[in-house]
Amino acid sequence: MTDNSLPATKMSARDVHVYYGATHAIKGVSIDVDQENVTAFIGPSGCGKSTFLRTLNRMNDTIPIARVEGDITLDGENIYSPAMDVVQLRARVGMVFQKPNPFPKSIYENVAYGPRIHGLAPVKSDMDRVVEQSLRRAGLWEEVKDRLHDSGTALSGGQQQRLCIARAIAVDPEVILMDEPCSALDPIATAKIEELIHELRGRYAIVIVTHNMQQAARVSQRTAFFHLGHLVEYGVTSDIFTNPRQERTKDYITGRYG
Repeated sequence: MTDNSLPATKMSARDVHVYYGATHAIKGVSIDVDQENVTAFIGPSGCGKSTFLRTLNRMNDTIPIARVEGDITLDGENIYSPAMDVVQLRARVGMVFQKPNPFPKSIYENVAYGPRIHGLAPVKSDMDRVVEQSLRRAGLWEEVKDRLHDSGTALSGGQQQRLCIARAIAVDPEVILMDEPCSALDPIATAKIEELIHELRGRYAIVIVTHNMQQAARVSQRTAFFHLGHLVEYGVTSDIFTNPRQERTKDYITGRYG
């Protein structure tokens, strides 16, 4: 009898190493990310979780001394293949950063930017629909629909982060990477982003880096614990937090270090 309970893998990493010059930052990480679950990366500061996240859409390419070894695939296709179009890859694997970074353009133009450069909405009515749909999915439409031509930088921090999420999803990505998306936000804005992650789950494969263990427990179904560049443990979130298999995971969860 075939077990159909395991969700299909969207992205897969095998024996991934990352070097910054002589520094060995990521050491032999293997992990699968699926479409159905939110995956959280946790671990102490400097443990490699953000560095590894950046390998998933080749953001480390922007650092001259960075070198990535191993295999990372998206739907079975090697994302580090010379044939891979990196611009296209970053449309398929979107990124939301720690600090909200809207463009110094209008709210409308922030969301329209990606679809415009990728030629996804050639007619204005199409673009209007994409902008509205993206802002709705990001939980922002009702707050900004009467001020679409105001600057995106005039929004509050939490609204700016949701605008950045709307910008990421406007190009219809398959994966969304979030690098500590709430660390610069107050508790109310954080709650809105967490609610949004729940709503987006299943539509996109979502990976979130967080230093907040309670947040990982709230928003994710799978959790990966990183320590000193190694992936120590990866599994169902409730198991990681209540019954970790590795002593190092247990020590981190219980606050013995980190």
